[in-house]
Amino acid sequence: MNHEYFMKEALNLAQAALEQGEFPVGSVLVYKNKIIATGKREGTAKSVTNEVDHAEIIALRNLAGMDSFNEISRKKLTIYCTMEPCLMCFGAILLSGIGTIVYAYEDVMGGGTSCDTKNLTPLYKNSRITIVPGILRKESLDIFKMYFYNPSNIYWKGSLLASYTLSQK
Repeated sequence: MNHEYFMKEALNLAQAALEQGEFPVGSVLVYKNKIIATGKREGTAKSVTNEVDHAEIIALRNLAGMDSFNEISRKKLTIYCTMEPCLMCFGAILLSGIGTIVYAYEDVMGGGTSCDTKNLTPLYKNSRITIVPGILRKESLDIFKMYFYNPSNIYWKGSLLASYTLSQK
C-alpha cells in the first residue's frame, strides 16, 4: 500500500472541507489498492454543530451503500483519516471489521485509537486492527492550523486541540 498516496487523497478532502468552512477532516477507504468510498467532515460550519457527520462515518455510510458491499473482505480494507479517529469513529471502524487505520494527525483531545479494548465487551475486545499513525502529519497539521487561525471558525476554538495544534512547529 502506498500510504502517502492515499493520505494525499484524504488531505484533498480535508482541504475541500476547510474551503467550505468545515472542520478539515477527510477520509478514504481503500480496497485492493483502490479508493472505494470517501467522506469529509460536515456539520461544523453552522450555528448548531452536528456531532455525527464525521468524515469516517460518512465514508462508512458510502461504503455500506455500494452494490458490491457484501463481496468486500472488510479485513482487507484500509481507512485513511487526516485526523486520528475519535472514539465514536473508532468504534464504528471496529464494528465494520476494517483491518487497518492510517491517520495523519493525532487528536490529543478526542482520539480513540489508544483505547484499551481488552477491558471492553467481546465485540470490541476481539477486534484485531492495525493502526499506522503519523503519515503526512505535517501536511495535515498545516490544514488544521489554517482552520484554527481563521477567526470565523468557531468549532473547537479555544479547546485543548486548538491550543495544541497552534503550538506545533
